[in-house]
Amino acid sequence: MKRICLFLFTCSIMSLVYAQSETKHKAEISERVINIDFSREAGPLNKMFNECVGAGRANEGLRADWQQQLTYVKKECGFRYIRMHGLLTDDMGVYKEDRNGNPQYNYMYVDVLFDFLQSIGLKPFVELGFMPSALASGNKTIFWWQGNVTPPKDYEKWEALIRNLTQHFTERYGADEVKTWYFEVWNEPNLSPGFWTGTQEEYFKLYEYSAKAVKSVHPEYRIGGPATAGAAWEPELIDFCVKNDVPIDFISTHAYGVNQGYLDEYGNSGTVLAPQEFAVSGDVLRSKDEITHSPMPGLELHYTEWSASYTPSDPIHDSYHEAAYILQKIKQVGTAANSMSYWVFTDIFEESAPRFEPFHGGFGLLTIQGINKPAFYAYQFLNRLGNIELTNNDPTSLVCKDSESNIQVLAWDYTYTHPGDSVNNQEYYNQDLPSKPKGKLKINISNIPEGTYSLEVIKVGYHCNDAYSTYLSIGKPAQLSKVQVEQIKKQNDGSPLLKDIIPVKAGIPFMKEMDIHENDVLFFNLIRL
Repeated sequence: MKRICLFLFTCSIMSLVYAQSETKHKAEISERVINIDFSREAGPLNKMFNECVGAGRANEGLRADWQQQLTYVKKECGFRYIRMHGLLTDDMGVYKEDRNGNPQYNYMYVDVLFDFLQSIGLKPFVELGFMPSALASGNKTIFWWQGNVTPPKDYEKWEALIRNLTQHFTERYGADEVKTWYFEVWNEPNLSPGFWTGTQEEYFKLYEYSAKAVKSVHPEYRIGGPATAGAAWEPELIDFCVKNDVPIDFISTHAYGVNQGYLDEYGNSGTVLAPQEFAVSGDVLRSKDEITHSPMPGLELHYTEWSASYTPSDPIHDSYHEAAYILQKIKQVGTAANSMSYWVFTDIFEESAPRFEPFHGGFGLLTIQGINKPAFYAYQFLNRLGNIELTNNDPTSLVCKDSESNIQVLAWDYTYTHPGDSVNNQEYYNQDLPSKPKGKLKINISNIPEGTYSLEVIKVGYHCNDAYSTYLSIGKPAQLSKVQVEQIKKQNDGSPLLKDIIPVKAGIPFMKEMDIHENDVLFFNLIRL
């Protein structure tokens, strides 16, 4: 009898375990349904996502490969502005003084760079920095290329330089063009002595002299700051400008998705991706709230740097996880920011000196050799969305249409897979990371105009438009041959995963079902033939 009872008890336990296992399995393969009505429009698509993109420093913009990559990224991703460091640094040859201390100005290198930007339809988001050594009050520099980060020895001479530079832009490009630009004072002055050896008060003084110089050339030119790390000094700068009648047109600041440290160009400290749901996006929403409740609630808000991590030695930038991360944060931000400038468009970026590795966790959307990273496709897909956003209750997708009744669905999964503080990004994202299944994605679109449609589906995820995984699969060579570069490019060129011809009849919705895995990005392009 005891044996029978034990057997029955064991069976009941096994049944319970099996039932729990089945429930867990069903949860793992759960369906996610995106229901869309073609006739229900949410309004024009907010395109703050490609308003601006970053680049390392101005002198790098004189390189042929940098210019070729920017032309490509502009075409594919649609960026309208670009921001970079070092416009006034010595390697741009902008400023010196004669033996009597009289300023001498030279903009030949600046002209080459800005003329190129104009030629491909890009506008500069002009960062005013760093300090020319002849005008600097000290010799403290930052980065391999030695940007001087000290206050000016003479604020009147600084103002004269900024005025002269602004006048030069006006003469060369015309006031109507320069009115569409932005002028931003310095970079991350709250990171002292890293980017600024002065105090907050001295930065505000620099801002005041800069703003008056720019506005003296034309009152409609746009000036702002404080260009801080971590959304700092925003209310303080607004209050300073209000109390001292100093012009300001926008607030700018930066955010990165790690919780610890700052300014680690070599990646030696180790970073950990923040687990908070609203990392990065929460900073943006708070900045908007600070502006809204300030004495100047109408100021624009520009995040002139953002990414998952602040170091150009973080393999998350190369990982397929970054594509979903970008889309997740942009969707969370919504309309709070006027721009979110991804830092940066290319790994041609030399803060820590020229890099020796083809994949080194650089900030770029492209590698030094022009290989598309998964992050590139996030912006390319966003740029391919139609101008009209459709009403959509799904929190991790965007559905749009254009004037020709073409439909685009950009859907993604964002799953935080990082093991936590015990493991750095430099260890975790530097390895092969298979993704787990997340079930089925079903798309239902009703009231589509009758006709024949071409359907293309492009995927970014593990081993799909995932150049770093391809690099690992060929043995992670220290140097890539020309053949290997072409091989990686070809295997990750954004070709459709699926192509089909779909007849759509009146009153019958379009339906499509696909598997989706952790951190997958799927772009559905339905083109009316």
